[in-house]
Amino acid sequence: MSAAQQALNLIAAGDWDGAHALVQDDTSADAAWVHALLHRIEGDESNAAYWYRRAGRPVGAGDTDAERRAIAAALGETH
Repeated sequence: MSAAQQALNLIAAGDWDGAHALVQDDTSADAAWVHALLHRIEGDESNAAYWYRRAGRPVGAGDTDAERRAIAAALGETH
């Protein structure tokens, strides 16, 4: 399981700090996508936008839990 997938599991469990630690130094686009979501959850939209650009993804909008599930599905998880 990738760091991004592990981080999504931690987000689902409410461990945002643990999730952030997993994706912080991972240079993959998947980790950047999860990192963007974390900053949206924290309410830091400008930092989230930076990470969406790094991930090559459009800026997320709407419910963050729905986005977490969509990212998990895209990465091959069923959470």
